[in-house]
Amino acid sequence: MSAPRSVARSAPNVHTTAAERLRRDGQRYTASRRSLVEILEATDRPLTIPELLAERAGIPQSSAYRNLALLERAGVVDRVVATDEFARYELAEDLTEHHHHMICARCSAVSDFVMAPRAERRLDEAAEATAAEAGFQVTSHRFDLIGHCRDCVAAA
Repeated sequence: MSAPRSVARSAPNVHTTAAERLRRDGQRYTASRRSLVEILEATDRPLTIPELLAERAGIPQSSAYRNLALLERAGVVDRVVATDEFARYELAEDLTEHHHHMICARCSAVSDFVMAPRAERRLDEAAEATAAEAGFQVTSHRFDLIGHCRDCVAAA
């Protein structure tokens, strides 16, 4: 899916931050975990485990599953759920930039997008108002657009 991408890449200290978060979780920042973070740092969209494994030879699939679960628990990566059976992974938002996702309901492609500041403020206001009515305190939000990507629309 070819959606515009304007999400800033990771902060220069992503590896230092990853190591510290893992250390707080009682884990080490191993070469395998660093490889996964490097792959996610270099991409412009969330990746499935098969896509991650295709990017770099030598990472065993079972190791990728275990390490991604640890990285997610430590707050280094986020899991994105699409419309198929594959979870996708990306660096945690605080290591990149606040963004949202467009998810294709046909092919399950996921792409990132950043809303215009004015639209983001309106979304924040709407979320805060809705939450306040329910006595809920918002700490962050996720916003996914579900529809059909350019490629699927063209193929229809």
